Amino acid sequence: MTFSLVPLDVKERAHLTEIIEDRHGRKSIIVTSQLPELDWYDAIGDSTVADAILDRIVHTARRITLTGESVRKLKALKSR
Repeated sequence: MTFSLVPLDVKERAHLTEIIEDRHGRKSIIVTSQLPELDWYDAIGDSTVADAILDRIVHTARRITLTGESVRKLKALKSR
């Protein structure tokens, strides 16, 4: 799942919460995002729901932080 270009609406929050609840502790979840964790509250749109989601994802997460130049930026430079 790519997380979140626009804030979630009520229905989307409910779906995301349900998916994460169903998978928590039983199945893997891969989340990609350019947003820092603190910005997820605004992206989710409800602090209580955000707390529930983050509690289930963040505390058991294995994080991979990518560094270096953006691939898009590198490709743009090569195409010049």
